[in-house]
Amino acid sequence: MGLGDAVDGSYRDRSVDLDVLVLGSGVAGLSTAIRLARHGSIRVGILTKGSLSQSATRWAQGGIAAVLDGAADSTDLHLADTLGAGAGLCDVDAVRVLVDEGPERVKDLMALGAVFDREEAGRLAVAREGGHSTARVLHAGGSATGAEVERALVAGVEAEVSWIREGWFAIDLLTESGECTGVVALDPEGIPQTIRARNVVLATGGAGQLFEVTTNPPGATGDGIAMALRAGVAVADMEFMQFHPTALHHPVMPRPLLSEALRGHGALLRDVQGERFVDELSPRDVVSRAMAGRMADQGVDHLWLDATGIGSFSERFGNIASSLAHLGLDPSSEWLPVAPAAHYLSGGVLTDLAGATCLPGLWAAGEAACTGVHGANRLASNSLLEGLVFGARVADAIASGARSPSPTGAMAGMLGAAPGVPCLLIGDQAPWGATSSADSRSVADSGVVLYDHMKASEVNAARRTLQAAMTAGAGVLRSRSSLDRALGVVEDLEERLCRGARRVPGMDAPVRPTPAGARGADARGADARGGDARGGDARGGDARGGDARGGGELANLLTLAKALLCSAGLREETRGAHARAEFPARSDDWHRRIVHTGPLVACVPSPDGRSWKEAG
Repeated sequence: MGLGDAVDGSYRDRSVDLDVLVLGSGVAGLSTAIRLARHGSIRVGILTKGSLSQSATRWAQGGIAAVLDGAADSTDLHLADTLGAGAGLCDVDAVRVLVDEGPERVKDLMALGAVFDREEAGRLAVAREGGHSTARVLHAGGSATGAEVERALVAGVEAEVSWIREGWFAIDLLTESGECTGVVALDPEGIPQTIRARNVVLATGGAGQLFEVTTNPPGATGDGIAMALRAGVAVADMEFMQFHPTALHHPVMPRPLLSEALRGHGALLRDVQGERFVDELSPRDVVSRAMAGRMADQGVDHLWLDATGIGSFSERFGNIASSLAHLGLDPSSEWLPVAPAAHYLSGGVLTDLAGATCLPGLWAAGEAACTGVHGANRLASNSLLEGLVFGARVADAIASGARSPSPTGAMAGMLGAAPGVPCLLIGDQAPWGATSSADSRSVADSGVVLYDHMKASEVNAARRTLQAAMTAGAGVLRSRSSLDRALGVVEDLEERLCRGARRVPGMDAPVRPTPAGARGADARGADARGGDARGGDARGGDARGGDARGGGELANLLTLAKALLCSAGLREETRGAHARAEFPARSDDWHRRIVHTGPLVACVPSPDGRSWKEAG
């Protein structure tokens, strides 16, 4: 059966050949694309399920941590702070790359037009944030750094990249002869299409939508990581979901952040009696755990951030002040209600120091990647820097002709090289009938699975059920029983989702490439930049009347939920962003990285009730 001849006419006979396809439009994806496009001879394209300027990067209030010229600081101090926050699981070589190359990448960003705050004398203004031993964090507009970074990068992409698709939802990687050769994606009409590329870069961000209280936008559903798992690509550190301590406690979602910089400028955390209970400038995992414990002790769902001592609040933090005023809150005269919210996934697709994954031709950068930089807990304001640094490294490696990973960075432990963090490898089964890496078939001939049988309202209800279960069972504080309860909900939802799923046959016809053409135009000349930030028509326009994109996002969330729960159940200690009630201390036995080497079927308690295993 050839391309375009599948059941229900589901595949459209249009394909594009690219040298590099970047999935995602955040700091990592856009910076990678710009650097690649400047090589001239490399055909690079960008595909994003939202709009080009609406990635999670835009929501980042925190700044960029970097030691710039003339700073009373050193890269050695930045390295030490990062290692301290990572609780023993950072890869030292990866962190060294981050802090040494970061300043130059920040200068590249400023050369693109990014404007950062400056002091009256004209020097770049820097602030201190939690976990940092000194002030080294650059900000733009006080708390609008992400928006400024995104603005500058989007402008750069618009000047350099002609092949851009917005409102397209990548659903699976194409893997042939042991290499990644592109993706299958739903176009804005909800129809699967193939996009061929010699290299694919996963820059799809994190998975904050696993939890009901999050700072992440609705599209943060871990799509790239889930696709990697289905393709049998190694994924690591999934248990380390970082919770931001000071998200505003308010019904609006995603939760507005009350930036780390507020505490850096003297804001204090107080309990219901008005007492301080933690060093506000401790790493985020420490502050979040202290808050969760105090909330449990006092039987409340939020605490307070006292920013009344910050002078000129509106001038320093205009973006936050405006948001608070809109909600009827005045930080100069009243305490602000806060509670921890899911914020950043420290794990992801395992890579070497160039961003190469276990699958030749597949690369990862940004929050979708596990480079070894963050370890068990990300240091504040290292995320934008990581996207810039490792996005550039991915681009340079691809331009050099590299295809496969080297035993460096987080990949060193996976490949058994010293001095990498030791790895515990688990998993070799494929969920829901998908093809594992050990199978000789691939998406190219076995097809893709579509979850287009549930209406949007049903998908949304299932997603809320998942989020509530994950928040209760795998939030800031976890236990054996809470993880078991969450897993039960995940398995029930998975069974329901899979009951009506269908496989769309594959594509064994010769590929007929089409020129990239004008920016945003597909092979018919139509504008492919349509659709809102949730993907436009892809959320419900197929022949079955179901929510194809919503079902795909739900499937991805369930895949990542199982990976997170499995890793959290295995790790019998408290380390960084992972806290087990039964194991409150760090254990030397768990100085290792948990790596999923294949898609998950299920994670269930073993008969002895102590360790978890993967069952297929």
